[in-house]
Amino acid sequence: MNKTVKTGAMLLAAYGTSIAVSKQLAKNEKRAIRPYFTGRAPYVFAHRGGMKLAPESTMAAFNEAASLEVDGFEIDIRVTKDDVIVVFHDAYVDRVSNGTGLIADKTLQELKTLDFSYYFKDINGDYPFRGQQDAGIVTLEELITKFPDKRINIDIKDRPETVAGMKAPELLNELITKLHAEDRVLVTSFHDEQTARFTALNSRVATGAGVNEVRKAYALYTSGYGHLYQPQADTFQIPVSFRGIRLDSARWMNFLASHNIAVGYWVINSIDEMDDLLQKGAHTIVTDRPDLAYHLIKERYRK
Repeated sequence: MNKTVKTGAMLLAAYGTSIAVSKQLAKNEKRAIRPYFTGRAPYVFAHRGGMKLAPESTMAAFNEAASLEVDGFEIDIRVTKDDVIVVFHDAYVDRVSNGTGLIADKTLQELKTLDFSYYFKDINGDYPFRGQQDAGIVTLEELITKFPDKRINIDIKDRPETVAGMKAPELLNELITKLHAEDRVLVTSFHDEQTARFTALNSRVATGAGVNEVRKAYALYTSGYGHLYQPQADTFQIPVSFRGIRLDSARWMNFLASHNIAVGYWVINSIDEMDDLLQKGAHTIVTDRPDLAYHLIKERYRK
């Protein structure tokens, strides 16, 4: 045996011993399943209300998605100048409305003067929602109150270092507590700091993993040290791939499920891809096309 092969064998043996020892020492405590995730799976969430069917984040979209029997809505929130939480994705209103400027620089009343369906076109190239009453800004309180039977996946969008971002977790906690909605909302953010801030205020509400939490779990999973992973979130909502890395294998889903983590995928708009993910073990599908999901779920998963 030459020196290189011998060294490689020694390293491999040490690696195997390290994994074996770490498995003996690991605390295999599963994360408790929150009430949010005790419903009948799979879950279908309308992304921004189902933005391919109606203007995103408007009551027109939420009403349409509700008629298609979705389990809930995947939404984004922003904080206004007068500290109201509104359902909106972008920092600026420009892309979807007939106005301009930052959400954080406008009061709720100023936002109510805008038409958030202004650029939405149907398949014929028409603008069918312009000027309609249900195409305006929606507050989070209005959404939670109007749909008491729907789960709501809330993504905090304001960056943690901004004024709005610093206010968001506390304002969100106050609203959820006021509406007694702890068991039917999920709080997440791409910014792990925002989720951590919220959890420090309210540990009862289910939370989703941020980017860093997903990276940590995947690194342990792929290195053979997945048994050392201690979840800090109740769900991973992830794309099917990230920077060339596939995140949609049944083995990866089983790993997360073994830690009582519900795995969800966004944004899935193909009925074949929805079916493939659900067959592999996905818990949640986030989609712009709740109409397609409706037919799939009815035909194959809830007969």
